Amino acid sequence: MTRAATPPAEVASPLNALFHGDFLVLAARLADDSVDVVIADPPYNASKGGDWTWDAKAGLPGFGGDWKKVDQTWDDMSLDQYFGFTLAWLGEVKRVLKPTGSLWVHGTYHNIGVINVAMQMLGIEIINEVAWYKRNSFPNLSARRLTASHETILWAHVGKTRRYRFNYDWAKAASFPEDRLKEAGKQMRTVWDVPNNKARDELAHGKHPTQKPLRLAERILKLSAAPGQVCLVPFAGAGTECVAAVREGLDFIAAEVDEAYVEIARRRLAAEAVR
Repeated sequence: MTRAATPPAEVASPLNALFHGDFLVLAARLADDSVDVVIADPPYNASKGGDWTWDAKAGLPGFGGDWKKVDQTWDDMSLDQYFGFTLAWLGEVKRVLKPTGSLWVHGTYHNIGVINVAMQMLGIEIINEVAWYKRNSFPNLSARRLTASHETILWAHVGKTRRYRFNYDWAKAASFPEDRLKEAGKQMRTVWDVPNNKARDELAHGKHPTQKPLRLAERILKLSAAPGQVCLVPFAGAGTECVAAVREGLDFIAAEVDEAYVEIARRRLAAEAVR
């Protein structure tokens, strides 16, 4: 979820190994049409405005701990910088993703419009816009705007014809204990009720400030991929999508520039290997 100022000189063999470095450096070693599904959680370019913190001891039950607004240098670019950054990584994703593959991109109102326009410029077709409803999202502390209770996930493909994988039967039959909107036997809609809290094992080795719940990545892979395929994770963060790929029987290729998060992700993957 972060980017490097100076990329490393060499890249090791990428399959099922988390690369510590810039995704664009890793992508240069990947062949055209070589991956089956991409889950991208890029910087949202949201580190703007003042700082916010919340001490859980002060009250507000149900939100499980202290909270701090994401305020990272890697998440604060000018519009021109962010647009160029987006075109660069999406261009490489388009090149390495198979025509039968799927691309999933996370975002919010801070960045999803830029990503949408960049996709259209690159000829990447959006299949669906998913609203990830976070029932337990943090309240708006400033009391100056509505409480942000969802994020956007764009599902797209790069083929000239619509040959992407869609596990329709699974999607229709599926139900989830925490999702109050999805009923077994009913078609899956574009609003997903997935609480943002994580299981204890997801945080046991550390956490990323914008870490997604594992069950969200697992749903994406069940919907659009199959065991034995290859999942590309350009911004690995704490490794959630990599762990989901392992659990769903996929190989993964991933990059992350921040050493602290690389170590967290590697510890999670090592623990996964002995489950």
